[in-house]
Amino acid sequence: MKQYGFGVDIGGTTCKIGFFDMSGTVLEKWEIKTNTENGGASILDDVAAEVLGKLQEKGIKKEDVQGIGLGVPGPVGSDGTVYKCVNLGWDIFNVETELYKKTGLLVKAGNDANVAALGEMWQGGGKGHEDVVMITLGTGVGGGIIIGGRIVAGHHGAGGEIGHILMREDETQTCGCGKKGHLEQYASATGIVRMAQEKLSGETRETKLSDIRPLTAKDIFDAAKEGDTVALELTDQLCGILATAMSSISCVADPEIFVVGGGVSKAGAFLIEGIKKHFVEKAFHASEGTEIALATLGNDAGMYGCVRLLF
Repeated sequence: MKQYGFGVDIGGTTCKIGFFDMSGTVLEKWEIKTNTENGGASILDDVAAEVLGKLQEKGIKKEDVQGIGLGVPGPVGSDGTVYKCVNLGWDIFNVETELYKKTGLLVKAGNDANVAALGEMWQGGGKGHEDVVMITLGTGVGGGIIIGGRIVAGHHGAGGEIGHILMREDETQTCGCGKKGHLEQYASATGIVRMAQEKLSGETRETKLSDIRPLTAKDIFDAAKEGDTVALELTDQLCGILATAMSSISCVADPEIFVVGGGVSKAGAFLIEGIKKHFVEKAFHASEGTEIALATLGNDAGMYGCVRLLF
């Protein structure tokens, strides 16, 4: 293993770049704007310029660099082929080959959610474990599956699409993917607000939630922590839904640990303890003791995971 590596997490707005010691220490990190004009034609040129510029600035030779790990918001094949990234304007091409041509450095690429999970396994909430499932609760629900220290992307690149596990056959509203009844319709930040609005429309009991406009997931958890009965019922419902999905996942992937991240995870131990209560009740007996913990790397998880791709 060489001494240094770069982790580049490409998002629709910014590229997060980390310069790492390969032991797992981030030496420097910064962001550049993601230029999506002309089908994202200049994105890799911009990344290459930043990487080569940093090496020149530090007086580091390419021979001392393990390579560049790249996270992209779309499906990535095992050979480095990106199968369209709508947010970037990219079509189908081999991103590893193209960035190698521009830098002369080894390049390994993966889906951004998957590499975030890899980062949490390596240096975050899942550190010390090699079989990790990460669940990210944000505007939607994402995730990543790591088995034996390796990403499980699946044949179609859909491994870890936890948010699209079917939870309810009777759902009438449509998920962002076009289907109905998926996990992210209930367990995302927008999902729990939707459930709250439905509940409040027929609620006669006094609750702090009735007076909050616009209502957010944080408002619901804050009220629950203060003992608001309606909010407690909503957060318990959310934890039960998550535990149901996680118990199903455990029957397939059997991870050592679930790591929960994203904006909703800021509810902290209150959320984790709620999930644990339901998980023990729902999980197959062999998996009842699966650890459930909070993610710790925040928005840097992708950068860490990108570097871990280079192992």
